[in-house]
Amino acid sequence: MSTDLPVPDFEALFEGAPCGLVVTTQDGLILRSNRIFCEWLGFKQSELQERRFQTLLTMGGRIFHQTHWAPLMQMQGSVAEVKLDFLHRDGRTVTMLLNGVRRDHANGAFYELALFGTTDRDRYERELLSARKHAEELLREKTAVESALRQTKADLNVAYEKSQRRALFAEQMVAIASHDLKNPLTAIGMATDMLAQGERSTREAKLLEHIARSSNRAQRMIADLLDLALARVGNGIGVTHSAADLHEVVHGSVSELRLAFPDAAIRHQSIGMGHVELDADRIQQLVGNLVANSVAYGDPHQPITIISMLESGIATVSVQNWGSVIPGSAMGSLFEPMTRHSARDDEVRSVGLGLFIVREIAKAHGGDVSVSSDTAGGTIFTASFPATPSNGLS
Repeated sequence: MSTDLPVPDFEALFEGAPCGLVVTTQDGLILRSNRIFCEWLGFKQSELQERRFQTLLTMGGRIFHQTHWAPLMQMQGSVAEVKLDFLHRDGRTVTMLLNGVRRDHANGAFYELALFGTTDRDRYERELLSARKHAEELLREKTAVESALRQTKADLNVAYEKSQRRALFAEQMVAIASHDLKNPLTAIGMATDMLAQGERSTREAKLLEHIARSSNRAQRMIADLLDLALARVGNGIGVTHSAADLHEVVHGSVSELRLAFPDAAIRHQSIGMGHVELDADRIQQLVGNLVANSVAYGDPHQPITIISMLESGIATVSVQNWGSVIPGSAMGSLFEPMTRHSARDDEVRSVGLGLFIVREIAKAHGGDVSVSSDTAGGTIFTASFPATPSNGLS
């Protein structure tokens, strides 16, 4: 395909080439250099005329010229991408890439050299090298962090397993000790009852009463510790469901609690009717723990109200007292084990498991427990669970 566009003459191409062009004799005498080569080195073209090419190089460049690229030009007639350092007129170093060929003419051999600036290329290479170093550093850091994380995770797993074993061992020891203490305490209680039946002096009667109360208190604590061990070591507190009237179960508990806490005014209200499937002993334990909590925290001059209710398929037992309002900061830990919010040190004091066991009993019946506390309605603990009808009785 031909074109009619005019092509610049060779003189214009030589002078205006986007690279440095130099023609020398074999011994390096510069015969011709183009404008851009002279600009790169800060010389006029006339100043380079008849000057030897190697004198424009740095000392290292001259050595390299003498030992490497000049011999190559002699032997193979060309060199490609030889990196040389030139001296600028102001003394700074200018690096260029040299491509050259030797051409033989009738009046001798000449070197035709093309030179390319490396500023952009050097900057790109430096940036590339810097990026590579940075990437390698990041990779090393990432590898070190991952290794540290793996080691930390392994250490945490070991520590967690040790803590689990220690906690399990401690809970098992609590369960064993609590179980072994039940029999001697029961024997103490029975012996106290038998001794109290005889004729006793006033002082002896008070001592026996004190022993009985202390024994009952210790038995309650041991029962709570055993339930804690069951909840933690086993699969939760066990319940045995049977047909029962919720109101009668709660009423039976109230009768016993009135004897246990003679100074407390305990009231019971029932709403709705029906037999349900529940564990009567556990429900009575739930009521007892809530009442004991109300005695510990409530206003002793105000009544404690227990409401048992069957409504819309839900069985509910609530206990209300008129003590101080529970602060919001304490709400989140009320039902946690070993948590006490009373400074009392009498027969009401416990090891802080009462509300925890209330929650576990409610959960064992398929329900849960909640609490509200304000000046208008007092403090109300409510345990709710499904009121499953028993054998169709209602």
